[in-house]
Amino acid sequence: MRFGDLTFREVQEKAVAGWLAVVPTGCTEQQGPHLPVDFDTWFAETLMLAGAEHAAKHYNVDALVLPAMPFGPTPEHRNFGSGYIDVPVAVHNALVHSVLVSLADQGFRRLVVWRGCGGHDLHAAVSRFNEAYTKRAHAFLPEAPYYDIWCRVGDPAVPGGHADSFTTSLALYLRPASVRVDEIGDPQHAAVDWDDPHLDFARYSATGVIGDPTHASGELGARLWAELVPSVAQYLWNVAQSPLEAQCQQ
Repeated sequence: MRFGDLTFREVQEKAVAGWLAVVPTGCTEQQGPHLPVDFDTWFAETLMLAGAEHAAKHYNVDALVLPAMPFGPTPEHRNFGSGYIDVPVAVHNALVHSVLVSLADQGFRRLVVWRGCGGHDLHAAVSRFNEAYTKRAHAFLPEAPYYDIWCRVGDPAVPGGHADSFTTSLALYLRPASVRVDEIGDPQHAAVDWDDPHLDFARYSATGVIGDPTHASGELGARLWAELVPSVAQYLWNVAQSPLEAQCQQ
């Protein structure tokens, strides 16, 4: 399932066989005082690999997962002073577009861009690619199901946003050694203007947390994971059934 584990000839075989190519995009930024700065990157790749495995087992859909891109635009985190790599939006868009072109030129026809950071708007990059590769390849840009699954499995009354109980629960379940449990706390309940083009998390939180991480647990993380993986697999199956000229599915 891992693109990077294969030889170049094996990659070619997967393209010819019609495998999907999945491009996880992450970022490096503060995740509050209790989570490592690579969470979004690690989680995007981990979830895509698990979803691809589930899709192969239950839907007979094969997908090759690229290494997650570790850097993206993170200007809203700069004022915390450390822990971030901030890439200009234009550079990030160009990189994603170039990755898609590279995969299409190798013969992959159905591509999925999975954003590990919800703040990254890649519609322009994906649309530019789809216009150029009409009927030869198509890139799909899903909206992550995180909020819907949180409302179903967790508690929608618990404020969320960043380094919250959703994120922390998944970390406690999947890699508990990475969580600084003693640092979980200090809920931030301020309303955030997520559409602010000059969004600065430091205006809302001294710790970097947006929402309330104190309801997190490994048990909750296990239940969230049990919903997330089949959801991704179902999406990959939908992509495998879609005609190339279809619009990007949500």
